[in-house]
Amino acid sequence: MMDLRQLRYFVAVAEEEHVGRAAERLHISQSPLSRQIAQLEERLGLTLFERSLQRIRLTADGQTFLTETRAFLTHANRLESLGRRLGRGEEGGLCIGYIENAMHSGVLPQALRTLRVDRPDVHIALYSLNSAQQLEGLRQRSLDMALVSEPPSADDPDLDSARVLDDPMLLALPEQHPLAQLDALSPTDFLEQEWIAVQHPQSTGKQDDFVQSCIKAGFNPNIRLQANEPLTALGLVAAGLGLTMIQQSLRHNAPQGVVLRELPWLSYTTPLWAAWHRINLRPLVAIFREVLVPDAIPIRCP
Repeated sequence: MMDLRQLRYFVAVAEEEHVGRAAERLHISQSPLSRQIAQLEERLGLTLFERSLQRIRLTADGQTFLTETRAFLTHANRLESLGRRLGRGEEGGLCIGYIENAMHSGVLPQALRTLRVDRPDVHIALYSLNSAQQLEGLRQRSLDMALVSEPPSADDPDLDSARVLDDPMLLALPEQHPLAQLDALSPTDFLEQEWIAVQHPQSTGKQDDFVQSCIKAGFNPNIRLQANEPLTALGLVAAGLGLTMIQQSLRHNAPQGVVLRELPWLSYTTPLWAAWHRINLRPLVAIFREVLVPDAIPIRCP
């Protein structure tokens, strides 16, 4: 294995063409420097210098070796610098899984914007996956961070999580619907209404949560249509086909002809969780987690 110190000594002697001056430049004494050069030549089985009483000059082979040594040391310096930047989380890559609500709510875009300000060289790869796929990705180390609707269990041996959002839900109804004209709405107003449920493939339990919240409020929703994502449901509402509930973060996406109302008595929200592996292998992952969840318990290292 090549000794980087010996290679740096060799370059200094070659550039100074004098062991004494090279020793001064390197801040070492002349005798150890001469020994290091001799050991390098012995290791290589190569005469690098022609020596005389007045000066020391590179041989033809030494000239060739000097060119390659300089290139090698330049790369070694770059590699060391890269390692230090990676160690500080200034460079590298992140693989992030997410559900759509992480985008609609602005949680993920805002976190990425904050990260980019301080670490513009970080590469980000985003993967739209359901919660179960994301958690498996964390276990397999194919994902660094997951934004999910259902967190891992509290006793999960591999994963930790923290809630990053509880998105309130708003009632969406057609502009010409009779309920849209009322100043206040009560559970009894919804006993005979037709509903459009949102059963997103990335959130396996959302329809059940909606139904249970309605029953708890005092009515059983009459679900006549089912959409696989909230923007589709809003389009159906605009067409006058029923009522639906959407996340407050989607209020600006409501099409013309749709009215949004708060239902304070309906305890129904859409949570968003950040999840990560308990064992932190890279500083950049911890840095991004702190951007997402500033108050989370620090990741446990091995």
